[in-house]
Amino acid sequence: MRHRVRGRKLGRTTAHRKALFRNQLTALFTHDRIVTTLAKAKELRPLAERMVTLAGTGSLPARRKVLTMVPDKEVVRRLFEEIAPRFTDRPGGYTRVMRLGRRRGDGAELAIIEFVDYDLADHEEGGTPTKGKGSLMDRAKGVFGGGAKKDDDEVEATAAEGETGESLEAAAEEAESEVEAEPAEVAEPADEEPVEAAPPEEPEEAKAEEQANEPEAEAEPAEAEEEKKDD
Repeated sequence: MRHRVRGRKLGRTTAHRKALFRNQLTALFTHDRIVTTLAKAKELRPLAERMVTLAGTGSLPARRKVLTMVPDKEVVRRLFEEIAPRFTDRPGGYTRVMRLGRRRGDGAELAIIEFVDYDLADHEEGGTPTKGKGSLMDRAKGVFGGGAKKDDDEVEATAAEGETGESLEAAAEEAESEVEAEPAEVAEPADEEPVEAAPPEEPEEAKAEEQANEPEAEAEPAEAEEEKKDD
C-alpha cells in the first residue's frame, strides 16, 4: 500500500531528478510552456507554482530561495519582474496541464504544461496568429504522435511545390535532349582565290628532240624556194 507516499521517482536518483526539475523550470519560465510526459508535468506543476508565489513577494530572501532551484539569474529576473506581476490577483493555480496522447516511440503519455494566461498569438512570429494551421492541440498531436491532419492550405501548397518541381525537371530533360540532337557546327573555310595549277614540266629528252627537229623544219621551206627559182 502507498500510505503517505508522496511524489514520483521517475526512474532517477535524487540528484538526477532535481537536475531534471531545474532544467524544466528554467525552460518553463523562459518560454511560458513546455511539452513533457504527463508524470513529469504533474510533478513539475507544484514546484513551478511555489516559485511564482515566492516571486510575488519580491523580497530578497525569496529571490535567493528561487535561485537554489533556478540558477539562471536572467530567468529569475524575468520571473520576478514579468511573470509574477501577472498573477498578483490570483491566489493560486497559475499553471495547467493538457494531455496530448501517447508518443509513437515508447508509448509514453505526453502533456503540455503552461501558464493559464498563455496566449499563442503573442508567441507567434510577428505577434499575430498564424492562419490555416489548425488548433494548438491538433498541431501538438501531429508532432508528438497524434497524427493531426494537414489543413487544405498546406495540402495545396505542398501540391503546388510538387508540380513546380516536376515542371522544372521536365524542362531540364528537354534542354538536355535538344543539346544532344543538335549536330556539331563545322567551321566553314574562309573564301580564298583559286590557285592555278602549274603545268607539268616536260622531261629533258623531249626538249632535246624538239630542238633537233626545229632546224629541219626551217630547212624544208628554204629548199622549196630554190626549186621555184630554178623553174
